[in-house]
Amino acid sequence: MSFLSSFDISASGLTAQRQRLDVAAQNLLNTETTRTESGGPYRRKMVVLQEVPTTSFRTRFNSALNRTASKGGVKVTEIIEDQRDLNPVYDPDHPDANEEGYVMMPNVDPVKETIDGMAATRSYEANITAFNAMKMMAQKALEIGK
Repeated sequence: MSFLSSFDISASGLTAQRQRLDVAAQNLLNTETTRTESGGPYRRKMVVLQEVPTTSFRTRFNSALNRTASKGGVKVTEIIEDQRDLNPVYDPDHPDANEEGYVMMPNVDPVKETIDGMAATRSYEANITAFNAMKMMAQKALEIGK
């Protein structure tokens, strides 16, 4: 793995954690949404992350010739909906209440989303710290040549 690919790995982590934070914020925003475009209440969304493995020199050389080099890191493969049960809330005056007076509310737990957002923020900060450390090493390496 080359020195410069470390920047790509850190950047992929920044992108993935930003996506996690965006999804957590979207979930928090929709804790009371009982109607969506697809019909029914909002369902919690989750980000699925996958490792982007580093490759051998031979594989990287061949893929660089084809402009498809993967440098390692992490990527968001998909955003899935949580299939846990929705939360029934008794509110007979609500326009979306059923015959018994229950409204199906989203399966979003604000505490869990807050914690997920905090974890994504901490991971984002760790990637920024790693990126800045690599930048400082590169600057020091350039100063050696002076």
